[in-house]
Amino acid sequence: MDRKPEAFSRLGEGFTGQTVVGIGFDRDVLVEAGIERAGALASVTNGDNSNILIARVAREEFGLERVVARIYDPKRAEIYERLGIATVATVKWTSERIMRRILPDLPAVEWTDPSAKVVLVEREMPKSLVGTRVTALDSADARVSAIRRLGAAVIIDEDTVVQEGDVVYVMANIAGLEAFDASLANSNGKGH
Repeated sequence: MDRKPEAFSRLGEGFTGQTVVGIGFDRDVLVEAGIERAGALASVTNGDNSNILIARVAREEFGLERVVARIYDPKRAEIYERLGIATVATVKWTSERIMRRILPDLPAVEWTDPSAKVVLVEREMPKSLVGTRVTALDSADARVSAIRRLGAAVIIDEDTVVQEGDVVYVMANIAGLEAFDASLANSNGKGH
């Protein structure tokens, strides 16, 4: 079911199921889609409000017991669960939660590749590195890709030097990130 008929073109030629054009929380559309015979419903639109509404209509209007809704805003998961609706999170949110559990001391990860081997993080530059070429911070496993200075991000080049208040964006694998952080701590006099 989708409100846009063109969405069904992504199903591929081998799809033999039923397609219904309409809004998922519309009672008549749900009936047309066969909700009265359904054993379960997964609401996976691109909006949390639509997903909860569809799931509640399925549960409350049609008595469907097995209902699940995808969430984008993790704060809403608890609310959904209190309403008796199971939730599943997006891959991005789930990956970030996993990384936080595995590496709890890391500041927020800006981006993680699907295999969770490479991350993009931001790091504040210590005053002790002011005047240092940004490229001098690079290693084989961690590279500074951009710098945020005075509220604006720019791609670095070989002549970019650290200024007070700079925040760098580092693309790294986990081992490289640990080494990068250790070098920052050492340059700031906090190393072992």
